[in-house]
Amino acid sequence: MGRRDTTRRDHVDEMMEGWRAELPEAATVQLEIIKRTGRLKALVEETTQAVLGEYGLTYAEFDVLATLRRAGAPYRLKPSRLASRSSLTTGGTSNILQRLTTAGLVEREPDPADGRSSWVRLTPAGARRAEELALATTEAHGELLAGVPQETARALADLLREVLLALGDRPAPSRRG
Repeated sequence: MGRRDTTRRDHVDEMMEGWRAELPEAATVQLEIIKRTGRLKALVEETTQAVLGEYGLTYAEFDVLATLRRAGAPYRLKPSRLASRSSLTTGGTSNILQRLTTAGLVEREPDPADGRSSWVRLTPAGARRAEELALATTEAHGELLAGVPQETARALADLLREVLLALGDRPAPSRRG
């Protein structure tokens, strides 16, 4: 497994060839990992944005809807928990919540147990939209990765988990709300 496949080339191979010729100490496997994951991320984001554009939503808005939907019934979270479970900052979340509230996809409700706090909850229309988007992006990602054999995809997913764990990427302790 430690050998490079030199029979098939991608854009990163071309870049690495240049580094090996000009500054060999920069031509590391770490750079290959970073560049390949970056290219994969760009392709996935392009695919995702195309789907979201059809629905008139941004990635951040989709992220909020998806985070609330995967939280499980009643599809609600505290704003701080919503921010920590999504890829958004607390400050950025409030602007997005305002747009989604105006669109009728989420609503805020006071927390009866804590007068200073509130819940953010998907409306029925928001739950339907989150499900539509999750299925549409899943289909688009499936089409994007259709040429990748299933066993390769599974191995890559497992290897990326190992890399992320080695970098200290662990989920926050699970709490509802």
